[in-house]
Amino acid sequence: MKTITLLLLAAFLGLGPGCSKDKAKEKTTPTPTGGAPVARQPAKSAEDVKPDQPVSPSLAISPDIAQLCGIKPTPSVTAASPTFEYDKDELTQDDRAVLDQLATCLMTGALKGKNVLMIGRADPRGTEEYNMGLGSRRAHSVSQYLVRLGVAQPQLEVTTRGSIDATGTDEAGWKKDRRVDVQLATK
Repeated sequence: MKTITLLLLAAFLGLGPGCSKDKAKEKTTPTPTGGAPVARQPAKSAEDVKPDQPVSPSLAISPDIAQLCGIKPTPSVTAASPTFEYDKDELTQDDRAVLDQLATCLMTGALKGKNVLMIGRADPRGTEEYNMGLGSRRAHSVSQYLVRLGVAQPQLEVTTRGSIDATGTDEAGWKKDRRVDVQLATK
């Protein structure tokens, strides 16, 4: 009886004689309609990912979104990086102009039915807990604006990195850390 139990457990865990730790398994995702599984796309390597493009005072958008939606930087960022004011989460008029374009693209354009991720960021001043909250508030302000424009809530994912990836060491550098990055969700 003990042998049968162990064999069943091994079969359940996929530890049968045909398995090898050295074999790379292709991961699959079931289709929403219950059809045959579909192979997942491999994740982009760090070399494939380009940095987000500053497009307004507080927003940076991934190059794929900028290209698909035809979003160009506003005049206010041609010489500066995106930045929220210190300790603030309010959007500027230029931010809203970019988000108006993004909302149209998400509702009727190339990104219709696609999900986007808003990543709130903060400079390193303040506690880790405070910066995570501030980054979250910044990302939520972007999401809430898009919802008010008619973008469906399920298309919008909000997260924060706080000051985890911050690189600034003075006011000029800290300004670059205070932003929301908008990227295509990888689901």
